[in-house]
Amino acid sequence: MSGSAPPSVQPADLAFFSVLAGRGSLTATARELGITTAAVSKHLAQMEARAGVALVNRTTRRMSLTAEGEIYLTHARRILGEMDELSQLLGGARAEPRGLLRVNATLGFGRSHVAPLISRFVQRFPEVDVQLQLSVDPPPISSDTYDVCIRFGEPPDARVIARRIAPNRRLLCAAPAYFKRHKMPKVPADLVHHNCIGIRQGDDGYGIWRLTSGRGATQKTATVRVRGNLTTNDGEIAVKWALDGHGILMRAEWDIVDYLHSGALVAVLPEYRTPDADIFAVYAPQHQMSARVRVFVDFLTAEMGA
Repeated sequence: MSGSAPPSVQPADLAFFSVLAGRGSLTATARELGITTAAVSKHLAQMEARAGVALVNRTTRRMSLTAEGEIYLTHARRILGEMDELSQLLGGARAEPRGLLRVNATLGFGRSHVAPLISRFVQRFPEVDVQLQLSVDPPPISSDTYDVCIRFGEPPDARVIARRIAPNRRLLCAAPAYFKRHKMPKVPADLVHHNCIGIRQGDDGYGIWRLTSGRGATQKTATVRVRGNLTTNDGEIAVKWALDGHGILMRAEWDIVDYLHSGALVAVLPEYRTPDADIFAVYAPQHQMSARVRVFVDFLTAEMGA
């Protein structure tokens, strides 16, 4: 009498396939898991043989999931989330955060502020392995490639949890040297006569600045289309151009506060308010029971709030 056939889905397959789908290629998955590309290909072939269907469409440049692969991924991530939640519930408050934590942040802010905080975080919680990925633009809301994303501004999407971890304002500033050659603006409309340094962030275009004055019934917002001979998608470069005296810059307070205190930059139109850029930790609902996510977001809130 022959033994029973192996199950079509095995526990180890779930996490493997989640990583494979998130990374988008056999090579990237091999790097993530610390194994060879051949081993990744073999594991995938074994999964498809057990399932009896193709899970991945392979091309020379990139792979994509089949319809069955999409179903497999949805259930795999739900099951992995439920397993993690069960582990946390059983461990309760005594659970020591452990495991892999995938974090995304923007280039400049991630390099200057998030990376140093992660350094302190892993000293306090050595059982957590943190992967920090910096990008010019935030990943889409639907992406499950990261556990926590650090963003400016609350995302307008109810499918994710967005926790405010620190206040932040965008301020107008310029170097004193710039105002040796130009008059200080008195009202927002004066900005059209100045060289303004442009920064592209996400899908926003260059050069639309909104400044608000007054409160309540007297509140007014001026929309100004500014121009300048320097534009970039890198905030750190834009700050350096402002320090060199090239023009007026709108930048997050976190990135320029030290220069304002030292006098290297001076505030422009400080009586006007610009759109908030509060800092949020964004994560999917299935991660809210994860000890490592919860502790990491609490840590960021305490450190940045201080």
